[in-house]
Amino acid sequence: MHLPIVDFRSPDAGQDFCRSLHETGFGVLRNHPLQQTLVEGIYAEWLEFFLSEAKHQYAHDPVTHDGYFSPAVSEIAKNHTQRDLKEFFHIYPWGRYPHTVSNAARLYYQQGSQLAAQLLNWVEAYSPPAVKVGYSMPLPKMLDGGDHTLLRVLHYPPLRGDEEAGAVRAAAHGDINLLTILPAATEPGLQVLAQDGSWADVPCDFGLLIVNIGDMLQEASGGYYPSTVHRVLNPTGASRFKSRISLPLFLHPHRDVILSERYTVGSYFDERMRELRGQG
Repeated sequence: MHLPIVDFRSPDAGQDFCRSLHETGFGVLRNHPLQQTLVEGIYAEWLEFFLSEAKHQYAHDPVTHDGYFSPAVSEIAKNHTQRDLKEFFHIYPWGRYPHTVSNAARLYYQQGSQLAAQLLNWVEAYSPPAVKVGYSMPLPKMLDGGDHTLLRVLHYPPLRGDEEAGAVRAAAHGDINLLTILPAATEPGLQVLAQDGSWADVPCDFGLLIVNIGDMLQEASGGYYPSTVHRVLNPTGASRFKSRISLPLFLHPHRDVILSERYTVGSYFDERMRELRGQG
């Protein structure tokens, strides 16, 4: 699988980006408007946060899902039995936020949400007419009035050598939401599943922005935009002793948005949560 890198400033950026989304489920952008210095600062200060004891003051709320998720309560990917080797913090506009870090992640949330509107405009503009007519409303409008878009600060700790056999940093999975916006992480490891069953490395040069389709956009587009399975591999060699910080922004519509004849956002999300809880 070839993942082309699209220049955000190119006059053909929207068309090239959406072609990549349609063909691979992923789009990779350079020269995008999100500030690289802001991202680098977030990576540095949140790594310090994850290495501190302060994180335990923000243990996640099982009802609102904001706050800190330790490795003991980390996700189990659909159709898997082992927890991912990661810890993370969920940031919502209304949620808790550590007092030991700056406001940079909140600023990034705002910038990423603004960029989301343009990307979703592209997705709609370059949808075939037969697909576009199936959208219940303009795609950017699906985010209006909602507060479910999630910024997750992810820390994949260095490997200790005593991990359970078969456990990985992030098992193969698809995202639930519309789109996921992801600056290149501090370390490589992200891979995408190709149609022939092979795994391809996602470019991770610092400064790139990776965007992937979630299940909700796949549902809304009748499968035209595929939610592609991806994973994060365990590092080898000297990289085993390095942390990996990642900063995905998950674009979630408000719950009453109609995705298809089968689902609203709320019914789809609740079904997926029941599936995940059912795995233990």
